Amino acid sequence: MQYDSVNSFLRSGMPTLSKGPIALIFAEDEVEVESTIRHHLNLGFAALVAFMPTEFTLSDDLAERIHRVTLTCAPRTVVFDTINTMIASAPTRWMYYCYNAEYLFFPFCETRTIGEMLAFHTEERRDAMLTHVVDLYADDLAAFPNGVAPDRAMLDRSGYYAHNRHTPDGHPVERQLDMSGGLRWRFEDHIPYERRRIDRIGLFKSRKGLTLRSDHTFNTQEYNTYSCPWHHNLTAAICSFRAAKALKSNAGSTFEIPSFQWRNSVAFEWTSNQLLDLGLIEPGQWF
Repeated sequence: MQYDSVNSFLRSGMPTLSKGPIALIFAEDEVEVESTIRHHLNLGFAALVAFMPTEFTLSDDLAERIHRVTLTCAPRTVVFDTINTMIASAPTRWMYYCYNAEYLFFPFCETRTIGEMLAFHTEERRDAMLTHVVDLYADDLAAFPNGVAPDRAMLDRSGYYAHNRHTPDGHPVERQLDMSGGLRWRFEDHIPYERRRIDRIGLFKSRKGLTLRSDHTFNTQEYNTYSCPWHHNLTAAICSFRAAKALKSNAGSTFEIPSFQWRNSVAFEWTSNQLLDLGLIEPGQWF
């Protein structure tokens, strides 16, 4: 189904969605839009809503399986405003959001659906899940000048750091961390300070009064925690070409970066096992 605007979708499309988890995908450009949609459909989302301009093309088989909503995802605040509108319109629903050329991985996602994983997470009395944004990049920028190459994707096997998050008056915040690493860390001179974090609460249960802020955190502090107080919980990863695209499309950085590879680059295997082995996702206690 196709809708001319977010309001049109909320009036006629949103009531038709099933109770299962909803994926919200925001297409900032036409890079890997279809592969992003196919990946998340294969994870078992009950519904997928893709926000993109009318001029973006989409295969007929995909168009029949998703809800397409006309939206220009710029400036960046448009995305957050849209997500908050969705939250307000559908409380108590599990939602996930990402951009094009981003791919969700959670422990054992090859054999378990997103619904099964979230059912377990809900039993753990959790209403949100920390997702690390793991930067992907092409192995050869001469062959792939925009930095995107799913068939030849690389990631950093190390160089990820956790920093205590503090309140405005300097006190540590319980069970909250600011994460850094990947391209945003290695090329930090080209990344604004407020965009360098790689932690995102990508999966969450909507509820009345909940608001997503422009730094990818929520106004309800418990949603921003990585685990409950009594044991470790599941975490997931969003493997993303978004930083690579930005660094290679920006005139101030593209000519200064001949390659993204370094001594700790490894080929991305597109499996959750690799991310588990690298410590980038966490299976929790019993999942």
